[in-house]
Amino acid sequence: MSEPADTSELGDTHRQPAAPVDRDRLTRLLGGPDLAWLIDRVRRRMARDEPLTGPVSLSAPTAAQRAAAERLLGRAPGAGRALSVRLDAVDAVLRRSGISPDGLAAAVTALTGHVARLADVREREERAWRDAYAPLDELIRTGRPELADWAEQIVSDGLVRRIARTPQAAKRLLGDTAKALRRLPAEPAVSLPVFSNVTFGDAHALDDGTPLATLVLSGVRTLTGFPDGGGAEWRREAWACAGLLKDALSSTVLTLGLRGSTALDWSTDEGEPAVLTLRQLTRRPPRTASPVVRVCENPAVLATAADTLGAACPPLVCLQGQPSAAALTLLRHLHAHGSTLRYHGDFDWGGLRIASALLRRVPWHPWRYTAADYRAAVAATPLASPLTGTPTTAAWDPGLPAALTGLGVRIEEEAVLDDLLADLGQ
Repeated sequence: MSEPADTSELGDTHRQPAAPVDRDRLTRLLGGPDLAWLIDRVRRRMARDEPLTGPVSLSAPTAAQRAAAERLLGRAPGAGRALSVRLDAVDAVLRRSGISPDGLAAAVTALTGHVARLADVREREERAWRDAYAPLDELIRTGRPELADWAEQIVSDGLVRRIARTPQAAKRLLGDTAKALRRLPAEPAVSLPVFSNVTFGDAHALDDGTPLATLVLSGVRTLTGFPDGGGAEWRREAWACAGLLKDALSSTVLTLGLRGSTALDWSTDEGEPAVLTLRQLTRRPPRTASPVVRVCENPAVLATAADTLGAACPPLVCLQGQPSAAALTLLRHLHAHGSTLRYHGDFDWGGLRIASALLRRVPWHPWRYTAADYRAAVAATPLASPLTGTPTTAAWDPGLPAALTGLGVRIEEEAVLDDLLADLGQ
């Protein structure tokens, strides 16, 4: 059964009952593949509420397409490179012949089905998207008002639309996101896969790169105040701030002279280094914090301090290169409980980058790690290696990069061990 024709382009002001369409003749006249392009152009105009008047053109038509247009109009449509057909003429043919008394719009609807208005489609889609955001509204209304700005941001910047693509997928995704954020931060800390399995029935639902992990981690940063960043260690630390441990045993930090737990007290009394895991630090962090904690980059410094000073060594933490989630969790805890952190690293571009990465995440003061200290170390190290790599900045001492560039040599921590040990031995 044909649907009522849209005759708005003809100026009708009242909807009239649809006149019958001769389907067999219409199919023979307009339904072949050689006029599919013409039907498609008409449907586009109908969808946009544009009048079905004037010409439509097809570039580089085939001979069969030209012949079909000629049969339709009862004359040759022209011999140019493009094929042009006036919609007014097609409408007139359909009406005069009785094939479609209500004209072209009714004929196309009969051939291809109802043509949805783009304005209606867009309105339905917008309604669907508004409904998709309902889980965020419910989350904020029922216990997480602090996430209101975050929710507005991920909607307004298009993040949800980009990763979900459809309103239906978005509603499911945001429902799961809300379910996770209601349970965070986790107390006590728990394995990320275990939390994921308990919450969603899938231990891998919050694996890196999934849309759900992207949104939940974004919300976690708002809940915890965790700074922006990127990379595997950053994600590990961000999850840890919400009590979710990702590879909680593989992320470690070296310490010496640190107290605050039975194991740490024993290690310090014995003068032995201790290895703390992220799991230990999130579940049972040190109960005490020394007024000053020194931080170094390389394990050789901590090992030599253990050999030389033993139980007399004051608190020392070693990053072992780039700061791990365990190292950052420990240093944040110590800083929050009153410790002043004093940092030393290699005098080279890589060392400055590690120091800067640490400074962005936890405050520290330089420990023999300024331009003046670098110049003194160069003067005392005649066989220093040439400086290589790409220059960077040093927020704690803006003159340090210029000093490195000017003198052009690198000084590793091992080259100034005597000075560092002297400080630790005081």
